[in-house]
Amino acid sequence: MIMKKVLSALLILSLVFTLAACSSSTAKDSKATDDSLDAVVKAGVLRVGVKEDVPNFGLRNTATGEIEGFEIDIVKLLAKEILGDENAYELTPVTAKTRGPLLDNGEVDLVIATFTITDERKLTYNFSTPYYEDAVGLLVKKAAGFKGLADMNGKAIGVAQSATSKEAVQKSADELGVTVSFSEYATYPEIKAALDSGRVDAFCVDGSILGGYVDDSTMILPDRFSPQQYGVTSKLDSIALTEAVDGYINGWLEDGTIEGLITKWGLNY
Repeated sequence: MIMKKVLSALLILSLVFTLAACSSSTAKDSKATDDSLDAVVKAGVLRVGVKEDVPNFGLRNTATGEIEGFEIDIVKLLAKEILGDENAYELTPVTAKTRGPLLDNGEVDLVIATFTITDERKLTYNFSTPYYEDAVGLLVKKAAGFKGLADMNGKAIGVAQSATSKEAVQKSADELGVTVSFSEYATYPEIKAALDSGRVDAFCVDGSILGGYVDDSTMILPDRFSPQQYGVTSKLDSIALTEAVDGYINGWLEDGTIEGLITKWGLNY
């Protein structure tokens, strides 16, 4: 009887070690067959999804037609490190709704577009170490007289499609006992236009983004909701590319390069 128990225990241990070895081998094989970084090098161009309507992050210059901003500078740095040429990149304008699908179908290698890192999104995408941290805010008309979210019972808030802003504000509204409604728009300029025309009472997105839309008639409320961390985003199976990008981001965080770009674009909120 004792011998049978010992043999059973040994058999179980053998199975555990075998499964562990197989798992380790599978992980190594997956990494070994990943050509995501090599593919970019072979193509000679880094394809990146970026915003074109976010002042200071990614905004199309109407005079030159070029997209400029903090995140575009990060694209240039990555292109220089990976391909040896800061101009070896191709930009594809994205919105909060389109950036994921464009990455999924392989039209872009990376997304650097104020993409907030969440536990849910980590199940679908790889994220680099955060290169910027912000929090959701509210832009309102000065004439409305709002002091904060607590004053906005029954009001409508404009948010971007597929963004995390709605959930962040809804949670705080519930805690305050305030009832608000949401209207979703494809782009930030559309939300600002809705605010200007009175179709919504507030424009909701990360504070640093709102800063680019402030004018003489508007103000950002002091409320801040749900800290938002932005990361360079890639497909889950793009392991080699992800690791390379993360290494560069961490290096630039350590040597002050990222902080310098944040200062350059006036993002020290």
